[in-house]
Amino acid sequence: MTADRSVAAAAAKLGKTFTGQLLKPADAGYEEARRVHNGLVDKRPALIVQCHNPADVTEAIKLTQELGLEVAVRGGGHNVAGRATTDGGVMIDLAPMKAIQVDLKNQTVRAQGGATWADLNRETQKHGLAVTGGVVSSTGVAGLTLGGGLGWLMGKYGLALDNLCSVDLVDAEGKAMRTAKDEEPDLFWAVRGGGGNFGVATSLEYQLYPIGPTVTGGLLAYPYDHARDVLRFFRESTASLPDEQTLFAALTHAPDGSGAKLAAMVTSHCGSLDAGEKAVSPLKQFGSPILDAVGQMTYCDLNGMLDAGYPKGAFNYWKSTFLRQLSDDAIDTMIQCFARCPSPMGQLLLEHIHGAVARVGVQDTAFPHRANGYNFIVLSQWTEPAITDQCIAWARETYAAMEPFAAAGRYVNYLGDDEPGDAVSAAYGPNYRRLQELKTKYDPKNFFRMNQNIRPLG
Repeated sequence: MTADRSVAAAAAKLGKTFTGQLLKPADAGYEEARRVHNGLVDKRPALIVQCHNPADVTEAIKLTQELGLEVAVRGGGHNVAGRATTDGGVMIDLAPMKAIQVDLKNQTVRAQGGATWADLNRETQKHGLAVTGGVVSSTGVAGLTLGGGLGWLMGKYGLALDNLCSVDLVDAEGKAMRTAKDEEPDLFWAVRGGGGNFGVATSLEYQLYPIGPTVTGGLLAYPYDHARDVLRFFRESTASLPDEQTLFAALTHAPDGSGAKLAAMVTSHCGSLDAGEKAVSPLKQFGSPILDAVGQMTYCDLNGMLDAGYPKGAFNYWKSTFLRQLSDDAIDTMIQCFARCPSPMGQLLLEHIHGAVARVGVQDTAFPHRANGYNFIVLSQWTEPAITDQCIAWARETYAAMEPFAAAGRYVNYLGDDEPGDAVSAAYGPNYRRLQELKTKYDPKNFFRMNQNIRPLG
């Protein structure tokens, strides 16, 4: 029997009990379902299994094991490396699983694995509650959290993964499991940073905090010839931020598509509106911005204000690293490199980390990056296929130019799909060996390998 017939026969058998949808390459809806956020990723699974509940996930895993095919797991499908899909394997698609349940008594929320941060924030903000989520609202809840979870609230409340109460998983044998501090605690340690290496996260439960519905935040943009002063001011400002405030910086382009280069800062403050106004006042008084959009806004608007800059289907190629420090030489190198950016959608980003994130021990969770500092991202993005090689080359050249300022650590959620050496080991640093031991315990055959893969021992 040919591979296609094997898949068809197995799908037909599964269809008798499966409550979701099974899509083969010739089926209506397949082309849309196979696409992930990054248009540079163009893979064709032999079968897309759109799950409606954890039982569907269990059956999908058993089917994939039976067929002996590679499995990829799609939550929000946002990851730049495109690990949510596979050529010729099975994509387990959680997109239909978007249920959000808010527990007001315990101030917690449970989100299914296909939910996005827009889905979660919309439900929790009905009650004036929130948890650290992504800075782009179309990002999937599960993927962002399992690898870390930087967001607007992290200075006050830590990463998304720091606020996990429990995670429901389906393991490599199709077994449903719940993990929390008092249930499979080793596994709970591993999933808080270990990505999709240990199972399919069908739901995640988070602690919530009183936030909003109105907060202080927004964006300031300056002419590009002021970039050096802006980045130096950003460096000075991040030296003394309150926990409630987050501040990022970027070398970016005007959103009108003109190609005009800008220097920008984007900020948020999750405390009282009076405290927020006081905290952002120095930013608003600095220089002569050509755009000052910092003020009061809803928390949902804060989480969606950057969405337009990350359209689905655009081509993306990213490189990132933590920096030892944001020196004058590093700033000058960024400015020189960005001057050569070939696409009006490209950016260089600086994400500042401080506060609650840095007060968690390096080995308390699998996520090891617990120092104050900066995550630097070369975000090459474009829509014209003709400049693909040019845009990828610019990202690589810029990253190479910034390597003298790089720290040892890298954020696993931003790793690309063509990293030289053992980038995953470098991303986990002192926690990698324990992660390998737990991978050996929970997934010894490395069934879940279409991810930033942690290899089992042996």
